[in-house]
Amino acid sequence: MKAEVSIIMGSTSDLPVMEQAAKVLDELHIPFELNALSAHRTPDDVEKFARAAASKGLKVIIAGAGMAAHLPGVIAAMTSIPVIGVPIKASMDGWDSLLSIVQMPPGIPVATVGINGAKNAGILAAQMLSLADPGLQEKLAVFKEKLKEKVLKANQDLSKVKFNYKV
Repeated sequence: MKAEVSIIMGSTSDLPVMEQAAKVLDELHIPFELNALSAHRTPDDVEKFARAAASKGLKVIIAGAGMAAHLPGVIAAMTSIPVIGVPIKASMDGWDSLLSIVQMPPGIPVATVGINGAKNAGILAAQMLSLADPGLQEKLAVFKEKLKEKVLKANQDLSKVKFNYKV
């Protein structure tokens, strides 16, 4: 099995957020790799990874980073593979990360999800891959139907919650 998606985080302290992307990819049977690389502490390794990503067969990169959050942009600068940035809430309620990732210069796009939005990053990566994979499109349709069913069940459960003035 060869990874199609790479999930990269600036530090293993980001794993509780980034594992949400891994869970989505796992559920949809999409092969992925999981690594920690820092744009600031291991810049040579980040460059080596980004420049080799296409030749390794990767199709999408999900990069999570907190604070200055340079990792997604640095990777995007060195590859033509789509990069999805996940701002990690590390300081300033994650706003510093969000703004660092979303404000990329012209020519270096990074698709960006919400703060700690790794689950959406996993879904977006799957949607990108599904453009060339009808089987994956079907899996995504089932996945989204399960999301709908979860909300409908939650609403049913709420109907059973009792308050004196609830009508």
